[in-house]
Formats: sequence, structure tokens, C-alpha cells
Amino acid sequence: MEIVTKIAPICLALIMLGLGLGLSVKDFTRVLKTPKDFFVGFFSQLVVLPIVALGVALALDLSAPLAVGLMIIAAAPGGVTSNVLTKFANGDVALSISLTAVVSLISIISVPFVVINSAEFLGVVVSKNISMTGIALKMALVVTVPVIIGMIIRGFAENFISSKINIINKLTGWLFIIVFAAIWIEEKDNILNYLAQAGLAVLILNVTMMLIAYFIAKKFVSGIAQQKCIALECGLQNGTLAVFVATLMFDDIAYMIPTAAYALTMYITGFIFIYILKKSN
Repeated sequence: MEIVTKIAPICLALIMLGLGLGLSVKDFTRVLKTPKDFFVGFFSQLVVLPIVALGVALALDLSAPLAVGLMIIAAAPGGVTSNVLTKFANGDVALSISLTAVVSLISIISVPFVVINSAEFLGVVVSKNISMTGIALKMALVVTVPVIIGMIIRGFAENFISSKINIINKLTGWLFIIVFAAIWIEEKDNILNYLAQAGLAVLILNVTMMLIAYFIAKKFVSGIAQQKCIALECGLQNGTLAVFVATLMFDDIAYMIPTAAYALTMYITGFIFIYILKKSN
């Protein structure tokens, strides 16, 4: 995992910088205008998603490393991809950006909380050198700080950054690909076996969660655009952040495999989901 361990923090910091460049203060204050829509998405992603992931892991009797890996990807916030695909689906992009922004910043607390507690529940011994505070501080350096720097830069060069945001989003997409290419290169002899083990679990998690989130949103939010947004936000996680957390806490590549499998799955299921929604509407 030497290559992955070295490049994951760098790529994640740059991805979060790109996220920050696309944000402004209004993306955080907007939640006050539509608190119900935001809370439904927030609750679905931070509470329902980890519960569903744990249920899938137990139902399929996954090995402990794969089960914890599934919890890591479930604990990760949405990424820039969810914003892009929400736009493609004619969903509420503003809500998507607000959810991504707020949940990403909260992730420095929510991710270690979910991962450490689920690991202990699943019987995985977490090193005594690892603590919630320690992980939160390390995540803050590569998540919170770059986002804030990006927002500050945008504040000083609003027009220039706005005109280049599509290029920035494409670059962050390539950084995401670089991390997962490194996983494939380092573990090329074992990757297919790992994906075979984790593929069904991540497929079930991804499809089940998008459907659950969609129907929860259908019951409680204000419209179809918000339903699409929340479903996609719960189905498109920040895989690079998940890889970073996995390398931070564990030495075994198996903990990363659900993340790699999820990254492959979520684009396919995401576009199929969008296609079905467009047809149904």
C-alpha cells in the first residue's frame, strides 16, 4: 500500500480544495431557507446509510476487514460527483452542494465515530495509537483546511474561479481515478479476488440506499428535484476520503477493497438510476 498511502492524502487535499473553490458562504446558509429538505438528506446520509451498510455486512456475513471497509465507504460524505450527476438528473443542485459541503466538514467527526465504533462491534481491534481525536485532526488537515482555503481563494477571484469550475471538477475527477489506479497497480494480483468478495455487498448497499433515500425523500421533502438529489447524494460517496481513512487506520489492503468496488459500481448504478428517473418523469 506504499504508493496509495503516499498519494491518497495529496489527492484528497486537492479534491477538497477543488470542492472549496466551488463553494461560498451561501452554500452553508442556504440550509436555513429549506431546513426540512436539508435535514432529510443529512439524516439519510449520516444515520440511515451506515445502518444499512452494517445490515448488509451482517446479512452477507462478510469477513471483518471487508465489513469495516463497507462501513468506511458508508461513513464517507458525498463528493463533487454527486453534485455533477444531480445536475445531470435535473435534481436540486443547490441542495446537493449544501449537503456535500456541510457533511464533508462534519466528516472529520462523523467518519472516525462511525468507523471506530463499527470496527469494535465487528470484532476488529483498533490500534491503541488510533483515537477519534487523532483521526479527526489528521482529516481536518486534508479535508477542512483545503475546503476553507478554496473558499477564501474563490472569495478573492469569484469571476475567474466561476468561469473555470467545470475544468476544476474534471481535474478532481482525474485525481479520484489516480487513487484507484494506484490500488489496482499495487494489488493487481489480488484485486479481482477482492472485488469478487466485495462486489455483491457494495452493489446491494448502493442500490438499496439510493432506493431507501429516494422513498424517504418522497415522503418528506418538497419536490421531485429534491428527491433525486438526496438519492444520489446517498449513493455517490467520496471514495478518495474513504481510501485515506482506510490507510490511516489499517495496514491491510482488504479494508480498501469495498471502496474500490463501490467506486466502480456507483457510476454504473448512478447513471441507470438517473435514466429510470428521467423515463418515469
